Amino acid sequence: MQLTGKNLTTKTFADVVFNHRPVTLAPGARRAMQRSNALVRRLAAADKTVYGVNTGFGRLSDTRVSHNELRQLQLNLIRSHACGVGEPLDEAETRAVMLLRANVLAAGYSGVRSVIVDTLLAMLNKNVLPVIPCRGSVGASGDLAPLAHLALVLVGEGKTFDGRRLKPLRLEVKEGISLVNGTQLMLALGLLALLRCETLADTADVAGALSLDGLRGTPVAFDARIHAVRPFDGQRRVAANLRRLMRGSEIRESHRDAAKDPRVQDPYSLRCMPQVHGAVRDALAYARRVFEIEMNSVTDNPLVFARDGVVLSGGNFHGQPLALALDVMAIAMTQLAGISERRIEKLTNFHWSGLPAFLSAHSGLNSGFMIAHVAAAALASENKTLAHPASVDSIPTSASKEDFVSMGVGGALKLRQIVRNVEHVLAIELLAASQAIDLLKPLKPGVGGRVAHRLVRSVSPVLGEDRPLAPDIEAVAKLIAAGKFRL
Repeated sequence: MQLTGKNLTTKTFADVVFNHRPVTLAPGARRAMQRSNALVRRLAAADKTVYGVNTGFGRLSDTRVSHNELRQLQLNLIRSHACGVGEPLDEAETRAVMLLRANVLAAGYSGVRSVIVDTLLAMLNKNVLPVIPCRGSVGASGDLAPLAHLALVLVGEGKTFDGRRLKPLRLEVKEGISLVNGTQLMLALGLLALLRCETLADTADVAGALSLDGLRGTPVAFDARIHAVRPFDGQRRVAANLRRLMRGSEIRESHRDAAKDPRVQDPYSLRCMPQVHGAVRDALAYARRVFEIEMNSVTDNPLVFARDGVVLSGGNFHGQPLALALDVMAIAMTQLAGISERRIEKLTNFHWSGLPAFLSAHSGLNSGFMIAHVAAAALASENKTLAHPASVDSIPTSASKEDFVSMGVGGALKLRQIVRNVEHVLAIELLAASQAIDLLKPLKPGVGGRVAHRLVRSVSPVLGEDRPLAPDIEAVAKLIAAGKFRL
């Protein structure tokens, strides 16, 4: 694909990050970059003070730098800002950061030479990946420390995954600051989390439908007329999805007669799936909108408007829009795990399920799914702690010049762990619900449940005698991550 600074979508983003689709700089973007770079070079040659071109950075913005030191200024910036700590980003996360940073520069408002983007894209295409520590950003003035580790590789001083190097660049005026100013780490982590979260939202509907059949619940609460009078998009979508997944359920038909099953209403974790799962979907839709705007936005500072002949200093690097979206996603996914854990509890609690205790045909001698539920409870509880918003915090930095920051990367890193936990909670639910379905044979679940049950059984046999369930949980979690339950 040809990068323009304006044409990234979540689909092309995923294609480049995961499938290594080649990327080049579009001719129009190259011309735009050349125009803005020409303006920066003219200003650098003149005597006018321009932040980031011939001044220090942050609180040192009032310090003028002499003309013969401008190149060294940019190199010093990269070196001084490379203070990241923690484990390195993985391959997908690193590729995502590189693509997003190249896209910002390609828009032509940063004043850098096109060779900067050409080099970033050559690294992407050859999979030469910088080692970028994940921590060290407060999410304002951009993700400075992590992005500096990316920039170090461009100047021949950083580390790469496999030790390979490209010919190092000699930075010109403004190129150092343009490489580190931006929200690309939190955006990269957010986009990758969003793709996983949308998979989990679909998976939760499937797991919930299977659990409802396993608990011999009723789908009456999913009637379209109920949701037409409270028309949230997510709620209506989930209700329709659950009706589709449960179509043709023999288990449902077996207890339709009130004389056979006197229960009038199911617990909220079953009855209110459209309302809860739907609210999660609406939250993800909000986050998607924020990320789609940001991935084609210019988050550098200062910005170069070549047609107007001006360089303007602002705050597009501030991560607050993303930080809020990341926190909303964390809360939403915590709720998704929470309601799943409640369904697991109902499946394993014989007082509610009418099934053998802990889903073991020989309970007592066997503990069945007793501790699998405990594991789900542990993960759901951990998520509640992690879901505390990061974006409500701020610590002033740079001698209080940068006095209100977003903490967006902290939110993104918490979300990353929450997503992993949700994958495992849903894996446990799918395993428990499949066990319940086996205990109800020869009756069959709905059409979606039958597919889900087969998927689970492809990696996990029916639990007869007790065995370690950790491998089964991991196997089903891998199927979830691969999108196999997006039915």
